[in-house]
Amino acid sequence: MVTTLRDMAKQIERGMSIALPVDYAGVSMAMTGPIIEHGAGDLHLICVPTGGLQVDQLIGAGLVRTVETSAVSLGEAGGAPRFNDAVKKGSIRVMDATCPAIHAGLMAAQKGSPFLPMRGLIGTDVLRYRTDWRVIDNPFADDPDPIVLIPAIKPDIAIFHAPVADRFGNVWIGRRRELAAMAYASTNTLVTVERIVEESLLLSETTAAGTLPAIYVTSIAEAPKGAWPYGLWGEYPTDTAEILRYARAARTAEGFEGYMQTGLMEPAI
Repeated sequence: MVTTLRDMAKQIERGMSIALPVDYAGVSMAMTGPIIEHGAGDLHLICVPTGGLQVDQLIGAGLVRTVETSAVSLGEAGGAPRFNDAVKKGSIRVMDATCPAIHAGLMAAQKGSPFLPMRGLIGTDVLRYRTDWRVIDNPFADDPDPIVLIPAIKPDIAIFHAPVADRFGNVWIGRRRELAAMAYASTNTLVTVERIVEESLLLSETTAAGTLPAIYVTSIAEAPKGAWPYGLWGEYPTDTAEILRYARAARTAEGFEGYMQTGLMEPAI
């Protein structure tokens, strides 16, 4: 179960669907370089529920076919330049969603249900362009009562970064329950961590409630500062200056290539 970043990246095959977390929830930036190096393309990225730097870099590297998301941005650094350019050129397909819809799809998958109903999408432009979503009448209502059915989202692989795992494969995610939702819904889950400890995280009252059991984890790799330049709760803050540096460089394809070739995600420890 404990392996290397490169060996984890080899588990990604062309055409797979990959679930990636929002920027504050433990993005495994340490996996970005190995994924690009491995080169499996035609990927369908599922942002839970929005995407940022990692998504932008995978798009810039030419590995992405589809992005299913509520938004893609670099936060304080502005728009995601390679994503924006790809949308303008039509080189990727964007499946517009909402945050609740993404979570509803994952919840359906983890419950073994083909769909989950939602009400808040009625009348929105998002619904107009999602032909895979269905509108039906609530079968329990006496009067017309439309409701949207969100199909289950079943990623092939979920990838995220967490503070700590134990040698048994359990991973502490604290209150970041979206990471658990990703793991429950996905066929495989690849996790990078700051450190691996000997004692089981499930034996401590302090950590047990926030621990994702090993049964939901496929592989773990140790990667200190593995979320950088994003921050990781309880560990280190976001390096906003580095994200701004990327945002400026990646405005052009040439600038993106230059940035990625000169120290891809090398944290200053």
